[in-house]
Amino acid sequence: MNHMHHYNHPDQNFSNKIAFLDSKQRERLIPPEALISQMPIQKNHTLLDVGAGSGFFTIPMAESTSSKVYAMDPDRRMLSVIEEKAMEKGLTNIELIPDYIENLSIQNNSIDFVMASLILHEVSSLTKALSTIFEVLKAGGHLLCMEYEKDDLIIEGPPMSIRIGSEELERVLLLSGFDIVKKTNINDAIYTILAVKKENPHLVSDFPKT
Repeated sequence: MNHMHHYNHPDQNFSNKIAFLDSKQRERLIPPEALISQMPIQKNHTLLDVGAGSGFFTIPMAESTSSKVYAMDPDRRMLSVIEEKAMEKGLTNIELIPDYIENLSIQNNSIDFVMASLILHEVSSLTKALSTIFEVLKAGGHLLCMEYEKDDLIIEGPPMSIRIGSEELERVLLLSGFDIVKKTNINDAIYTILAVKKENPHLVSDFPKT
């Protein structure tokens, strides 16, 4: 007799949490596959999902590239959920990093696209987190931030005190060396900002690139 299934998820609450996270995110957001397909991701791009959680974006990101996807989350149990999902789908290009964004140790100028979904309001320093992401991105690489708007009318979501309003996020992105490509309101509560690492952040020129 096979009793193995008893040991797959010793913590049923955790399994329920994952199911809840996945379903709630699907309710609130446009399908992750649709969002990823709209992003400037090419088949050979190296991608990074910071605060990957249960892999809501990691999995479609891994399906969109033949190169590597780094899934970063301090919770090893979350990463094991991503591992299970990847195995189910036969994806072998995901590398799991059990750590916080502040400790990001990926090689500088090596990533083409970074996803930071509903994670930046949890970091100890927004400036440090964004400058760390800036360093690992290649010149011309993109960062997609998704956050809750700081609006007293929107009750749902994290406490108002820790939210990052879109204007504040744009300001810190610009200070960190990014250019803003576009801001989108996903729904009443959630917005995205797509930013790009300038090709030559220290060379400001009015001449068009040839």
